[in-house]
Amino acid sequence: MNNLLDKTIGEIVAEDYRTAEVFGNHGIDFCCKGNRSIQEACTKANIDLAKLTAEVEAILNKGETASYDYQSWPLDKLADHIEQKHHHYVEEKMPILKQYLEKLCQVHGKSHPELFEITRLFTASAGELAMHMKKEEFILFPFVRKMERVKKSGEKITFAQFDTVQSPVRMMMEEHETEGDRFQQISELSNHYSLPDNACNTYRVTFAMLKEFEEDLHLHIHLENNILFPKSIALEKQLS
Repeated sequence: MNNLLDKTIGEIVAEDYRTAEVFGNHGIDFCCKGNRSIQEACTKANIDLAKLTAEVEAILNKGETASYDYQSWPLDKLADHIEQKHHHYVEEKMPILKQYLEKLCQVHGKSHPELFEITRLFTASAGELAMHMKKEEFILFPFVRKMERVKKSGEKITFAQFDTVQSPVRMMMEEHETEGDRFQQISELSNHYSLPDNACNTYRVTFAMLKEFEEDLHLHIHLENNILFPKSIALEKQLS
């Protein structure tokens, strides 16, 4: 238990992603706010510290490994994975979800006015995420890949758009927190994606997709905030 208390939540999840389910079940943000200790998060949310750590330890003691050992991946491979899997997922699902949400507002908005605010929040998030991902794809990720090449070749690192990788990392993390907050509002407005008694098939599909979208976004942000970004900062210092 002491070992767990010495780490941040983000570090624990980075070492074994299976623990994310435990934190998620207790409503603890492990991605955007993963820089907190378990003790700090439990105190703020009035959660039994011993119970939570016991659940985390039970997961860790199962002896199985996570599906992917992201911690061991080279940073260029991790950046490629984020771009090809998570960025592509967002780009693919955003227009579909916007269309479904607009249809729900037309058909069910009168009896479920919260749908209008959910749609507004998702539309805002979609626009911001589109710009956010392009900044990563054209500015941050190319520099991360460049650092990996420099590490292998032994060349001297040169900077282009920014003085240090910490500058774009800080901006990306701030934007992550904004989107995390938006989806927390969406989850609360939808009563954690609970369906009303009169839910049609479109309602069911839309809420299932929204829930899946949020879960993918949590993993997406976790991989960046808790693994890619701190390792990029450490690699830059190593190469300087």
